[in-house]
Amino acid sequence: MGKDVVILKEGERICGTGGSIATVPIVQNKAYFQVTIQQTGTWGIGLGHKQTPLDDVPPKEQFWGIAENGDMICDGVVKMKLPKTVEEGDTVGVCYDHVELTFFINGVRCDDTLTGIKGPVYPMLYVDDSAILDVKFKNFSYDPPSGFGEILVEQTLL
Repeated sequence: MGKDVVILKEGERICGTGGSIATVPIVQNKAYFQVTIQQTGTWGIGLGHKQTPLDDVPPKEQFWGIAENGDMICDGVVKMKLPKTVEEGDTVGVCYDHVELTFFINGVRCDDTLTGIKGPVYPMLYVDDSAILDVKFKNFSYDPPSGFGEILVEQTLL
């Protein structure tokens, strides 16, 4: 996590300034997680690499996701806008299948998707300007789409 980020509620809440990345990459074919906007400000929800700069808000590279203003960002480049504004109290679902990154707002799928994501990626959030985000990696508020599920932790048997 970034040097000015605060993680609370047993790793489920992020506030402060900067980014935070999950400890495990997405390895299965269809992964899902959810983020609830507890308080607005500057924020981003998506995927990043281990090398993504976590003190940059927003990250200028190695981040694929959405920002509080509706920008859909692909490696630092705004590709399109969300069709709907995400507001305080809304829940954003994130689906990733190693080809497309798709978002749901309060259980409703956004039509546009991001593609071109390369390498191992991790769930990533960033906050600034008093934003507070709560993340769920299981026990979701909205059911994931068919075939998608919680992020699995890869284990070695030997």
